[in-house]
Amino acid sequence: MSAARPPLGPDRLRIEADQVCVDYNGTMALHDASLRLEAGCICGLVGMNGAGKTTLFKALMGFLRPSKGYIRINGLSVRQAQRQQAVAYVPQSDGVDCAFPVSVWDVVMMGRYGSMNLLRVAGASDRAAVHHALERVELLELRDRPIGALSGGQRKRAFLARAIAQDASVLLLDEPFNGVDVRTEKLMADLFMQFRKEQRSILISTHDLSHVRNFCDRVVLINKTVLAYGETSEVFTPENLSLTFGGLPPNLLMGPTPSRENER
Repeated sequence: MSAARPPLGPDRLRIEADQVCVDYNGTMALHDASLRLEAGCICGLVGMNGAGKTTLFKALMGFLRPSKGYIRINGLSVRQAQRQQAVAYVPQSDGVDCAFPVSVWDVVMMGRYGSMNLLRVAGASDRAAVHHALERVELLELRDRPIGALSGGQRKRAFLARAIAQDASVLLLDEPFNGVDVRTEKLMADLFMQFRKEQRSILISTHDLSHVRNFCDRVVLINKTVLAYGETSEVFTPENLSLTFGGLPPNLLMGPTPSRENER
């Protein structure tokens, strides 16, 4: 069984990264990156392809070890936080091997592995957590369907259900709205609002700037380092975005929020 989690008040930091540097065989992928993310916060992670977003995610998940600086999750080292199942990752669906013969139920049950014994035998509490998670993402009726038979939006919801079943306090989402239908987009946005009330913290990597403006409390602008971080209303400016995206004119980056009135 995993160790019991310490109680977390609403003022407790979920993520604290200080002067983090990550290099691949001598090539610096991320340098002097710092941010602080408190409980109950939705934060957008914005930058070009190759700007270091995936590197930051991997460092937060413990897949990459910083060559400099440190990361704390819920006040713990990344390794300790992982042992407590405190961090969940929701991947892009196009990076998933959909040919692998596994059901939706089994994919969501993977979120419970850290709470099981070495034989990974699911107990009543594990089955109840998976059932509840599938209900929240409205996939319970598809629980026996192969994951590869789902649409892109349904797969996104299945992997989000896995994170819910894990009961992680920190959620890392890689382009969660990319290629999803309007129903899934609304469902996920509503769930993010619920996670905020549950004092979870969400870091969302996205290229859709309208989503950042619509519901992110904070934003991280990244280009090999954290260029700016803070309240969305203060940081999400045309000038900062132009700097983040390599000098593109601000008017190309801060267009009007697209209307969804004619979408079905």
